[in-house]
Amino acid sequence: MSDAWRLISRSAIAGLSAAVVAGTLGGAALAQGDPAQTYPAKPIRLIVGFGAGGGNDIFARLIQPKLSERLGQPVLVENKPGAGGTIAADLVAKSAPDGYMLYVGATGAMTISPAVFSKLPYDTLRDFAPVSMIASFPLLLTVNADAPVKTVQELVAYAKANPAKANYASSSPAFQLPTEQFKQRTGAPFERINYKSSGESLTAVVSGEVLMAIADVPPIMGHLKAGRVRALAVTGAKRLADLPDVPTMAEAGLPDLEVRLWSGVFAPAATPAGIVKKLEQAMMEVIRLPDVSTRLKELQVDPSGNTSEEFRRLVAAELPRWAAIAKSANIKLD
Repeated sequence: MSDAWRLISRSAIAGLSAAVVAGTLGGAALAQGDPAQTYPAKPIRLIVGFGAGGGNDIFARLIQPKLSERLGQPVLVENKPGAGGTIAADLVAKSAPDGYMLYVGATGAMTISPAVFSKLPYDTLRDFAPVSMIASFPLLLTVNADAPVKTVQELVAYAKANPAKANYASSSPAFQLPTEQFKQRTGAPFERINYKSSGESLTAVVSGEVLMAIADVPPIMGHLKAGRVRALAVTGAKRLADLPDVPTMAEAGLPDLEVRLWSGVFAPAATPAGIVKKLEQAMMEVIRLPDVSTRLKELQVDPSGNTSEEFRRLVAAELPRWAAIAKSANIKLD
C-alpha cells in the first residue's frame, strides 16, 4: 500500500472513531438531560397517608401490581398514617423530585385540609404534580347494625336523647367536615373520636365503640354485606346501584349535604415532566384494565384514570369550593 493510501486510511479511521466517540458522548448527554429515558431504574414507593384497610390503602394495593408490571420495577405501598394524611403528604412534597416517591392523595389532605387548617406544611398546587386520579365516590353514613336507629331522623333523635352515646369516628377532614356539617344542620350533639384510617373507623362502629361514621364506601362494603353495620344515607346525588334501599342525604331531608370525594396519585412538584408523563400513561392504562375497573365498580366507586392536566384543573377548582363550604359552615379544625 502506498504512503498516500496509508495516510488516507488513517484519516478515515480517525474520523470514524471521532464520530463514534461523539455519538456515544452525545447519547450519554441526552440520557443525562432527560431522566425519563432511564426511569424507573429502581423500586418506586407509593405512600398512603392512612393505616391499612382504608379506601386509599385499598386503591393503592389494587393498582400496585399492575403499575409495577407496566413500569418494570417493584412498586411498594407504604402506610404513613397521621393527621388526616397530611404527614404523608408533607413527606412526599419534601422528597426528591425524581419519581421514586409518590403520594396516594385524597380530597381530604389535598383540598379540604387547606380549607379547615390555618397552617399546613405544604401547598397543594405549589408542592405537587398531579399524575392521575384513581376514582371518585360518595360517602355513606353508617351505624352499628344493632343500634336502635334505622333512619337519619331516628339517629338524630337518639343522639339528642342520649348525648353521652353520641360520638362519631373520623380519620380525615374529608369525613370530619361533612360530619360537622351534619351536626350543624341537625343540631345533633356528636363528638369526634379520631382514628388512623376509615377501616379503623368502621371497626369502631362495628364494635360499638362509636355510634356512627360518615366514611368512604370501599371499607364499608364488607361490613355491610356481613350485616355488621347499617347504612342510613349516601352523600351522592343518587342512590348507589348495589344499595338501592339506602336514600341520599337529600331524600333523608338534608339536601345541602351532597359530598363526592376522590383519590389519586401525586408526585413532588419539581418532578421532570417526562417522568410525570410516563407515570400518567401507566396510571391511565392500569385504571382502564377490565379487572381493575371492574373491581373499583364493585367497591361502588367510579374509575377515573384522567390526565395529569385534567387532574390538576380539578384540584385547582376544588380548593376554593371547599374553602367556601368551610367558611359558610364556620368550620375551622386547628
